[in-house]
Amino acid sequence: MVLGINGKLLRINLSDSTWQEERVEDSFWRLYYGGWGLIAYYLLKELPPGIDPLSPENKLIFANGLVTGAAIGGSGRHAVGAKSPLIGGFGEADVGGFWGAELARAGYDAIIIEGRAPQPVYLYLHDQVVEFRPATHLWGSLTARTQASIHEELGDHRVRVAQIGPAGERLSPIAAIMHDINRAAARTGLGAVMGSKNLKAIAVRGTQKVTARNPRALNELAKWYAQHFPETWAADLRLNGTASGVVHHQLSGGLPTRNFQQGVFEGFEAISGETMTETILKERDTCFACPVHCKRVVEVQEGDFPVDPVYGGPEYETIGAFGSMCAVDDLAAIARANQLCNAYGIDTISAGVTVAWAMDCFERGLINKEDTGGIELRFGNAQAMVQVVELMGKREGFGFLLSQGSLRAARAIGRGTEEFAVQVKGQEVPMHEPRIKYALGIGYAVSPTGADHNHNVHDTDYTTEESIADLKPFGITRPLPIHDLSREKMRLAAVEIPWSVTMNLMGFCGFIFFTIGRPQLVSLIQAVTGWDITMEELLRAGERAYTLARVYNLREGLTASDDRLPKIFHQPFQEGPSAGNSLPPEQVEEAKKMLYELLGWERETGIPSRACLERLGIAWAADHLPQVAARNSSE
Repeated sequence: MVLGINGKLLRINLSDSTWQEERVEDSFWRLYYGGWGLIAYYLLKELPPGIDPLSPENKLIFANGLVTGAAIGGSGRHAVGAKSPLIGGFGEADVGGFWGAELARAGYDAIIIEGRAPQPVYLYLHDQVVEFRPATHLWGSLTARTQASIHEELGDHRVRVAQIGPAGERLSPIAAIMHDINRAAARTGLGAVMGSKNLKAIAVRGTQKVTARNPRALNELAKWYAQHFPETWAADLRLNGTASGVVHHQLSGGLPTRNFQQGVFEGFEAISGETMTETILKERDTCFACPVHCKRVVEVQEGDFPVDPVYGGPEYETIGAFGSMCAVDDLAAIARANQLCNAYGIDTISAGVTVAWAMDCFERGLINKEDTGGIELRFGNAQAMVQVVELMGKREGFGFLLSQGSLRAARAIGRGTEEFAVQVKGQEVPMHEPRIKYALGIGYAVSPTGADHNHNVHDTDYTTEESIADLKPFGITRPLPIHDLSREKMRLAAVEIPWSVTMNLMGFCGFIFFTIGRPQLVSLIQAVTGWDITMEELLRAGERAYTLARVYNLREGLTASDDRLPKIFHQPFQEGPSAGNSLPPEQVEEAKKMLYELLGWERETGIPSRACLERLGIAWAADHLPQVAARNSSE
């Protein structure tokens, strides 16, 4: 039986095939929690400054949250982190499914992977035993085959598998780590870090029961949420999944279209969640202990774009990236592109946005058929889109260039193409338009991981009295308009960005995190851990983790000048419900500086002040800031 936090890390050295358990005191968890906070702590403490992200010196960390595996809906998420090969700084991706809960059942809260295996291997963790198994025969395999082979070798189909596909093996900076084939720790290129370590997969099987320090309180809370869940907006996701967002974003004028040139797409109905439900949907899938069932499983047996249901189905982000962004209104083609990304192990957001960038440049005459290998890479060409996505997975031909992400590809080509790469710090922008969510755009710019919609503030969620009721203790006293970059709006961002990081620290799904209520989240952590915490302490934990990631980036050479939005967002929409909306650069710059101040960072540089670090209980992090390190070395 596992009580609340296991209190154990597993440290694995691939270079010499050794492993050891490390006990971690409760005081550590109380300060850093799990997920993002644990990852940021160990990256700062253990990685030398300036290392190559693909060198053996980098460490790959899988970290559960405080409630991962607990008996309540939404507790199926965990985080993965390392120094990112995509942005050159703090790399983090979180993912749902069942793998994190299985790790908890196996007796661990986190795994720190060091070194590089001499030959490809996979790890088999089962109830506090680690086996190093050869994976040369799996190297080059697509994800479905790899998982099937591991299940067969181990004789257990209940084993949960985190793995890379060929894109990660071949070190694509946009490679993902796939869990159970169709759940992706997708962002910041962590699949390449795993590939650089010759680590094909981590198979986990646990048989211990995960329980709470106060099981009665957890059971009562789970019952309460089960009763209230049907009344929440999250319950609506069961019918059409996250793809229901296509219509919502279209009607608001913020559906990213043609490489963010437009906010409306004439073919939106053909790629909507409703159309998916009526046409190619095979079944609805879910994550550990989750009542939402937002995951789609699709199947296409006929036509040019066959789709195998083992690879799941496209989410809203994927439909936006390969659909409206590429002006493709063929749902089967989008589902096929999704399958290829899941099979080869690629981030669908970065892949789709990079293809859209290439299409945009092709139509502007900046890229031609000589560059693409004869592919007519125009907006709306579904065949071309699917073709280049497979080339990206294989890292062949023009796909090799695109598999580096839009910024690197643009720098390689030149000819003015960099202007049209829609990215922040090298990471492609997700399918949420900052020209209709102004504070979201500031969050994109400042985020330690580049453009990030999960650990951010979505302006449209705070426009009613009901939506801000729990925020009044934090100084948010009234609903705020979405097209607003006032100091009051930045105060909201300074609360809600760290609060969304707290979701990561808990290992909790956002769809339930933002519907269960803040007081109930406090009660949940109290029940699982036995801690007597407050809502303010939870918020400070998110601030602490976010600030540590900021310190890590500053140490690695990123500065306030990297906190900037792509030029396209400074230009107004020309049509649709949001026509005329834009984010003027001078307003963005001022809002960014206000956010710095409200987070306790220096207004001009974005460097966390010593007072901020002391307030958050991480004064030690000051020694990792550039100016402190330089001063100490000169003394």
